[in-house]
Amino acid sequence: MDKLLKLLGANSDFTTAEIAAMLGEPEDYIKAQIKEYENKGVIKGYQAVVDWEKVEQSYVEALIELKVTPKKETGFDEMAEMCMAFDEVKSVYLMAGAYDFSLIVRGETMQDIAMFVAKKLSTIDGVISTATHFIMRCYKDRGLNLASPQHKEDGRLLVL
Repeated sequence: MDKLLKLLGANSDFTTAEIAAMLGEPEDYIKAQIKEYENKGVIKGYQAVVDWEKVEQSYVEALIELKVTPKKETGFDEMAEMCMAFDEVKSVYLMAGAYDFSLIVRGETMQDIAMFVAKKLSTIDGVISTATHFIMRCYKDRGLNLASPQHKEDGRLLVL
C-alpha cells in the first residue's frame, strides 16, 4: 500500500509538512500527490472518527443483513444504489456468504430502525429477507480504539 495513503488513512489531520518529514519527501511533492489522489477519486474525502457515546445526542445503529435477487442486467449494483439512497443508511457492503449485503443504519430509536426496515427496506422489489442486529457499543472504529480513554495511538514516526 502507498505509504502516503496509509498515513492519511490513519490520520488525515497530519499537515503536509508533517507527512513530508515522515516520508522524507519535499512538501510540494506531497501536496501534488494528495491533489492527484483527490482528482482521481482515490481519496474520496476526510472524516473525523467520533465517539458518539461521549456526545449527548442519542441515536441507535444496526447492522442489517440483506438477501436479494440481483437484477439480470445490473447484478447487485442497482440494489446497492437503492440502499445508498436512504438517509438512514450509513454504509453498504456487498458480502460473500449467507447474505448479499451488510448495511449500517442509524436512527433515533430502535423503533425508527424497525419502521425503516419494515416500510422502506423490505418493500424494495428483489429483497428476499432482512435480519437486523442492533449495535450495542462500538469498541473500535476505523482502526481507532474507542474503549479506553487512556489509549491514544500516535502514528507519527520519529525523524532524527
